[in-house]
Amino acid sequence: MQITSKLPDVTTTIFTIMSQLASKHGAINLSQGFPDFGVDQKLKDLANHYLQGGYNQYAPMAGVLELRQAIAQKKQVMYGCSLDPETEITVTNGATEAIYSAIAALVGAGDEVIIFEPAYDSYVPAIEVNGGVVVPLRLKSPDYQIDWDQVKDMVTSKTRMIMINSPHNPSGAILRQDDLAVLQEIVEDTNILVLSDEVYQHLIYEGEQHQSVLRYPDLYQRSIITMSFGKTFHATGWRIGYVIAPSEITAEIRKVHQSNTFGINRPLQHAMADYLTTPEHYLSLPSFFQRKRDLFLSAMVDTPFEFLDCAGTYFALASYREISDAGDQEFARWLTTEKGVAVIPISSFYSDGTDEKIVRFCFAKTDELLVSAAEKLRT
Repeated sequence: MQITSKLPDVTTTIFTIMSQLASKHGAINLSQGFPDFGVDQKLKDLANHYLQGGYNQYAPMAGVLELRQAIAQKKQVMYGCSLDPETEITVTNGATEAIYSAIAALVGAGDEVIIFEPAYDSYVPAIEVNGGVVVPLRLKSPDYQIDWDQVKDMVTSKTRMIMINSPHNPSGAILRQDDLAVLQEIVEDTNILVLSDEVYQHLIYEGEQHQSVLRYPDLYQRSIITMSFGKTFHATGWRIGYVIAPSEITAEIRKVHQSNTFGINRPLQHAMADYLTTPEHYLSLPSFFQRKRDLFLSAMVDTPFEFLDCAGTYFALASYREISDAGDQEFARWLTTEKGVAVIPISSFYSDGTDEKIVRFCFAKTDELLVSAAEKLRT
């Protein structure tokens, strides 16, 4: 039997490879983006309450209404926008499913999708498996800022979607008001949709405001926003995300969602709805993670790594040019197997394998682990 792959270039993700390598060699894992500290006991108690209370059958396809209402209230607090939880918010199996369902619903064969690389590794497969054409614009170190004049030149009659990600994984760069203003100008009076990946919305530092598309009513009318509670509340294994879009766009996304995952874990949705009633649970996150960032960078100051600016996310990029001439894939493996600290090579985030000799560290770890990793690298 012959099988023709729709994704012939997709192999095991680098995150799985590096985590397995770290486990095999007993290395400190600063590669994959997940916290190693616990979920708030209050949130766990709420989950247990609903598990024991019998909330264990299918959830509504669009998500538990109480959670969608809590999300709408949260966005009102943060961005001053008014959302209809019935028609504009859908709970998904993590933000990755939200991204996939949006692309599957709205991108057709031959449609062009502009993405900015380095990019999260689910973007390209989601576009290609649905017949879309990836049009990458390469962002460059050290600032990874978007050249909007280049974007204008890349837009054609086939452009269906522009995907943005702020705070940006893996670089930690953020979009500001001027960026959103230019983007709005580019897509105005076109058939272009904007997919805004905002899973790190709370992880933004130095007092900066997160410039969500939800702050821009005109831009929102042609946009899809994807977010996740996993990154927000240190519960990546719970797989609860959501997608926000105007009602006519949401209707199309739900057609894919209901045929894909349908309902998401019900007791955890109820628990999350209750937890969101205390805004401090998410408003305190910028200072929490900025302290971790500063702790890690301070501990690494005596190493030969040259760290780039990190305005958001829980990742820090570093050039290793003063240490080695090896390619970043080889260097990441060497650092893991020989020095006991696992990182992610940034070339994995480029479709053409661009290698600027930069690796990514995840600092969403306990203070003790971050200090221990720095001590290994200092020696």
